[in-house]
Amino acid sequence: MPAGSSNKRERQYEHIKESAEDRGASKSRAKEIAARTVNKERARSGESKTASRTSTKDPKSASQRGGERSHSGAQGPTKDQLYEEAKKKNIDGRSSMNKQQLKKALGR
Repeated sequence: MPAGSSNKRERQYEHIKESAEDRGASKSRAKEIAARTVNKERARSGESKTASRTSTKDPKSASQRGGERSHSGAQGPTKDQLYEEAKKKNIDGRSSMNKQQLKKALGR
């Protein structure tokens, strides 16, 4: 966190970082996710000295979006993400399936 950050932003950073780690992100990735989220929130609320246009003009805040864009890449969710979803739904044979087969089994 940048020097001079409020206690609220420090707590928010720690909460987001811990949540990301709980979801299986590495420590460095969790820190990156938390820092980007908190910095965007700071920019939206006018707490930062500089802000990108996308930080201030995006209609949804990062917390409202909640990872919405993480599955909307060119190929959609990764095979690992599909596998984890299949695991939660207890789909048989998931360990030997490729990405296309996982998508089909999940009804995507």
